[in-house]
Amino acid sequence: MKREEYKQMRKKGKRLRNTFIGLGSFLFVMAIGLLLLMFGGRFFVSEDAMTLDAATTVVADGEEIEEIYSTNRSPISLEEVPEFLQEAVVATEDSRFYEHSGIDPRGIARALYRDVLAWEKVEGASTITQQVAKNLFFSNDKSWLRKTKEVMVALYLERNYTKDEILELYLNSIYFGEGTYGVEKAAERYFSKPVPELNETESALLAGLPKAPSNYSPIADPEAAKDRRDTVLFRMEDEGYITKEEEQALSDRQVEYTEEAPVGATWSNAYVNVVVQEVVDRYGVSREALKTEGYEIEVNMNPEAQRIAYETMKDGNYASGSVEGVEAAFVLTDKEGKVTALTGGREYEHGEMNHALTKHQPASVMKPLAVYGPALMGDTYSPYSVLKDEKISYGGYIPKNLDGYEGQVTLYEALVKSKNAPAVWLLNEIGVKESKSYLEKLGLATEDDDLSIALGGMSEGYSPMEIAGGYQAVGNDGERVPLRTVSTITDRTGETVKPKEETEAVRVFSEKTAFQLREMLETVVSSGTARNGSYSGALAGKTGTAQHPEVEGKNRDVWFAGFTPNYAMSMWMGYGDSGSDYYLDDSSSVPVSLTKQMLTNLKEVLDPGEKFTDPEGLTSLEEPVDLPRNIQLEGSIDIGGWTLVRGKLNWNTNEENEDVTYRIYRKKGEEKELITKTKETSHTIQSFGLFDSRTYYVVPFDPESGREGEPSNEVTLEW
Repeated sequence: MKREEYKQMRKKGKRLRNTFIGLGSFLFVMAIGLLLLMFGGRFFVSEDAMTLDAATTVVADGEEIEEIYSTNRSPISLEEVPEFLQEAVVATEDSRFYEHSGIDPRGIARALYRDVLAWEKVEGASTITQQVAKNLFFSNDKSWLRKTKEVMVALYLERNYTKDEILELYLNSIYFGEGTYGVEKAAERYFSKPVPELNETESALLAGLPKAPSNYSPIADPEAAKDRRDTVLFRMEDEGYITKEEEQALSDRQVEYTEEAPVGATWSNAYVNVVVQEVVDRYGVSREALKTEGYEIEVNMNPEAQRIAYETMKDGNYASGSVEGVEAAFVLTDKEGKVTALTGGREYEHGEMNHALTKHQPASVMKPLAVYGPALMGDTYSPYSVLKDEKISYGGYIPKNLDGYEGQVTLYEALVKSKNAPAVWLLNEIGVKESKSYLEKLGLATEDDDLSIALGGMSEGYSPMEIAGGYQAVGNDGERVPLRTVSTITDRTGETVKPKEETEAVRVFSEKTAFQLREMLETVVSSGTARNGSYSGALAGKTGTAQHPEVEGKNRDVWFAGFTPNYAMSMWMGYGDSGSDYYLDDSSSVPVSLTKQMLTNLKEVLDPGEKFTDPEGLTSLEEPVDLPRNIQLEGSIDIGGWTLVRGKLNWNTNEENEDVTYRIYRKKGEEKELITKTKETSHTIQSFGLFDSRTYYVVPFDPESGREGEPSNEVTLEW
């Protein structure tokens, strides 16, 4: 063989070999590509994404109160979707849905032809399955790579899910405009009804929206919406789902829809805000999970009471202040700690400061909880124990009374009159540590260690929710049950979500102490600092007025807290802002009056209770004797009778009280001698010598408490 021929043969062999290698490589790459196309979808599918975001529903007494969501969607099962709507969607979006395996070659060919003409991605040929893939796993960018991934996922979905499951995913995931995702929310928005109640024309209109929700929305353009609906009906007739006569009859109908979106109700916002906080803190469910995981939260709210509370607070008379914007909060709970109603401001809306949870200076509402309750738990003090009511300095801290000092008062009087000096004196006697141990049981733990706790002068303060919890314990015979807005939580599978830890009732005060506090707090309402306003029912409670630290003579926070036989409550008024520009002119009389108005209004839907029930073996407390002041004593000498000379003492008090006893003292230098006791306002001294000179004075006395009042003037009798 010639050398030249040999070279030619080698070149041909090399070319042939290269051709086979190239062809083999091409086929190998094609095979790999085909395998990736067929089976690579599993790498882009997330099981988490297959579970659609769902709103959490807040329910009270069977009534849906609010929804919590990031995507406005309520997934439903395909069985709940009318067959007509299913057929309308398939006819419009993917007529060969039940025939293909995730991709439609005819549609792809048409789209490719138009893309090549434009030399860019201009038209989609997505099947319903591909749209599910795009909605769940990819963005909306029109690129070849995204389209390829979409096809891969569509093939995967078709192999692993039924057509019904895919259609259900589509109907729940697609965007219908007006902020709604899924057919259920779309039906509610456009027709104010759930999906199962949709008629044929409504179903056809919804089926036409996903292509261009903004353009075909009946709210934005009713004519365009009708044209699109009629196109859907035409496609249904073309695909054999309806007859020509049915298409014509349905096309003749006018488009009817809900024009205005329902205005979001705000009457429940403050309550739901507290619900969310409780779910996060107590159940460990994140806020994000609440927006996406489809929980159902049954709450303790009484919806009718909540509406009344909201309207009463919105229209009520508030404390006057330096500028506009005085806010208020109200919390109502039953004896079991179930929060019945709650407001967080005058017209609270989500995103604002919820004053039911913000901390404020509690002022004198703390006196029963921090001082008088703990003192009565010991053996030393009773409601009639005498307390010092004097100007005393405690290391430089000098509590002052607004009405001056009386020298001494009973514990009962100190509470009813809300005197500051006796409260601080008593706290000093029992000890701050003792007081704080009770506050901790009441859910009112504090780091403060000074005597100002007695007057509610706190470094941080308490929220209306916390104060209501403290008074719930007193009204519940001394047993505290932690306040709860949440009754039960179930997840989307129906499983009950358990709290991180169970909480139990705590015995804070004995029944006797709680009863004594209640009796005194009833007097506070009937004739003490909480007598303003009108309410026809049993009510016990305490006022609180926190003075402004920067503006003399003005107030920062005003309160009323108390309980009826069946409920406990607290109301706060003040500003959300602080500083010298924000102060109140009014006192606690305003929240007292509004609380009484609130309770009167609430009687329409609940029973606060008309009369307290006394614990067995305990009887009502007698109100302390109001000892007369400024007694004017007169004396005279009479001649006659068996002693020849008699002394006569007479006094007037301008106050008649059968419970007052008068002690008559004879003054002997620096000493005094008790002559007698009488309930009369005169006394005759029989054994009076002819040349005697004696000095007397009279002191009013309360036998129940052993307390003496102010002495009268002195009178000297002599012949």
